[in-house]
Amino acid sequence: MTNSPANMISLVVPVYNEEENIQELYNEVTKAMSNQTCVWELVFVDDGSSDRSLDIIRSLSDKDECVRYVSFARNCGQSAAFAAGFRCARGDAVVTLDADLQNDPADIPAMLRVFEGVDMVIGWRAKRQDSFVKRHASRVANWIRNVISQETVRDTGCSLKVMRADMLRNIPMFTGMHRFLPTLMKLEGARVAEVRVNHRPRTRGVSKYGIWDRALASAYDLLAVRWMKKRHICYHIATANIR
Repeated sequence: MTNSPANMISLVVPVYNEEENIQELYNEVTKAMSNQTCVWELVFVDDGSSDRSLDIIRSLSDKDECVRYVSFARNCGQSAAFAAGFRCARGDAVVTLDADLQNDPADIPAMLRVFEGVDMVIGWRAKRQDSFVKRHASRVANWIRNVISQETVRDTGCSLKVMRADMLRNIPMFTGMHRFLPTLMKLEGARVAEVRVNHRPRTRGVSKYGIWDRALASAYDLLAVRWMKKRHICYHIATANIR
């Protein structure tokens, strides 16, 4: 079955101390979405920022009704920010991307075209603009995740994704879940496609993630996802009368 074009698209962006990047991200998203025929919204989730991120988001929201936001009382992490954004999103399709400008909003229209034939589109950063150590560590982590979770995803760590909202809302939310969205969506029956996307070096602000702390956390999550796949309940109803 072919996916019909989304009537509304929600772009969900977690934010933690990205005051230098938010305005430019907004400008790039607006430009990328300007030729789309559907309605769209940009949902920022401020993850307890200690800089001016929330002030900038509020200012954008006051000026543009397409911009909505949620602000946490304290820092809760990227998974919590995504979960809150998914809950608040009003769209038929949800697009996720980072706030650091390493994801390129210009890739979104092409991903939306592919999305019309599937339930999820994953960005694949073929030419990552990160340090050698970070690229190497990411390749190793990607390989381990694929082996243990029995996946073939080229780039499990790319935040740039498009997903069917109704399927997305059915998946379990837990810390670390954003790293396994393709696997979790497949458990809901999603058809998944991968698309090469641009990746840019970070030019402003600082990375919020270390290599080894992320690896340790992912190890626990990976075992949980493997267990979920093995114990997942799957059934197909042949007939029913539930009046």
